[in-house]
Amino acid sequence: MLTATGVKNLKAREKRYEVFDGDNRNGLSVEVMPSGSKFWRGRFRIDGKVYRRSLGEYPSVGLKEAREICADLRGKILRRENPFLKREKRMSFQALAEEWLDVKVFPVRTPNHSRTVVSRLKNYVFPYIGTKEAAAVLPGEILEFLRKIESKGTFETAHRVKQVCGQVFRYGVATGRVERDVTADLKGALSDVPEKHYPTITAPEEIGGLMRAIDGLNGSLGVRLALKLQAYTFVRPGELRKAEWKEIDLDKAEWRIPPARMKMKRLHIVPLSTQALDVLRELRLFTGEMKYLFPTFRSTERPMSDATVNAALRRLSYKQDVFTGHSFRSMASTILNEHQFNRDWIERQLAHVEGNSVRAAYNYADYLPERRKMMQWWADWLDEQAQV
Repeated sequence: MLTATGVKNLKAREKRYEVFDGDNRNGLSVEVMPSGSKFWRGRFRIDGKVYRRSLGEYPSVGLKEAREICADLRGKILRRENPFLKREKRMSFQALAEEWLDVKVFPVRTPNHSRTVVSRLKNYVFPYIGTKEAAAVLPGEILEFLRKIESKGTFETAHRVKQVCGQVFRYGVATGRVERDVTADLKGALSDVPEKHYPTITAPEEIGGLMRAIDGLNGSLGVRLALKLQAYTFVRPGELRKAEWKEIDLDKAEWRIPPARMKMKRLHIVPLSTQALDVLRELRLFTGEMKYLFPTFRSTERPMSDATVNAALRRLSYKQDVFTGHSFRSMASTILNEHQFNRDWIERQLAHVEGNSVRAAYNYADYLPERRKMMQWWADWLDEQAQV
C-alpha cells in the first residue's frame, strides 16, 4: 500500500514508472515522470473495457483525496453506472488535454518538452477555457487569451500555445469528443513571429581573437574544452552540454547524436576533425569514465548547466548581444557559405530540417564524405585565424 511518506519520497528515474496502491492493478496508482512530476492515475475495468483516467497532480491532490476520488468512481461502477461515458460526451477542455498528455506527450517526448507543454497549458490555457466543455469552445475564446500573450511581446509563445490547443482538439476529434479543431479558424489571426537572429562575429580577425581568447581561458579545463569543441563542431548548445561518451566513436571520427536529443528528432552525424578528436582525447583523461563529456561540478550524473558556456564567454568579455553559445553556428554558416561550400552540405551539418519529410527520414548520412572534408577545412581555417 502507498503511504504519504512513500509517495513523497518517490524519485525520478530515466523513464517514467508507475507504483500501484496495493496489489490490485485496477485501481489507484501514482505515476512518476522523468521530470520528477507525479500524477495520480485511476484504472478501471467496465464490461471488459479498461478506462484509465488522470485523478490530479501530486501534491495538489494528496494520497487521501486521490483514494477518495478513486473510491467514488469505483462505487459508481459497482452501482452499474459508467462515470466515464458522461464525461466523454461532455468532457472539459482540461480533462481532454490531460488525457492527450497521458497518451501523446508523456510516453514519447523528452521530460523538458513535456514540462514546457504542461506549463503552457497551465499558465495560458486552463485559466480561460479549462473548465469549459471542449466541444463548446469557440475560436474567439482562444483568440482572446492568445491576444493577451501577444500583448506582452511574446509572439512566438502565442503561436506555440495555439499549436498545443490545436493538437488537443485534433486528439478530441480522433477520439470522438469534439467535432473539429476550432484553432483552424484562427489561421492568419496572430502576428507573425519576428525573425530571430543570434548575434555573431564574422570578421576573420575577430574570429581569430575569439579562438585565442578561448585558448587562454582561465578556470575549468572542461569549460575551455567545451568552447573549443563547440567552435569545431558548431552543434547546438544543448546537444553539446548533454553529449554522452557512448555517442562518440574516436576510431571512426564520428559523433552520433541520437534522435531524442535533436531538435528535429532525427539521428545526426557530426564528422570529427583532427582538432575535435584532440579535444576529445584530452577530455577523456578527465571524464572518460563518466556518462557525460561535460558533467556538472556538483554531480557526475548530470550535464553542465545551459548557462555555463555563455558565462564563460562573458568572462572573455563577449557580451550577450555580441556572442553566445548559439553564435558558433551562424559564424560557421556565414564563413562556409562565403567560401562557396555546397549549401546542402552546410544545412545538413547544421541539422536544419529537410523540406521533404520522407527524404528527411533517411538523409542523416547525406553528403557525409563531403561534410568530413568541409569540417576538417573549417577546423583548419579556425586554427589559421588564431595564428594571425
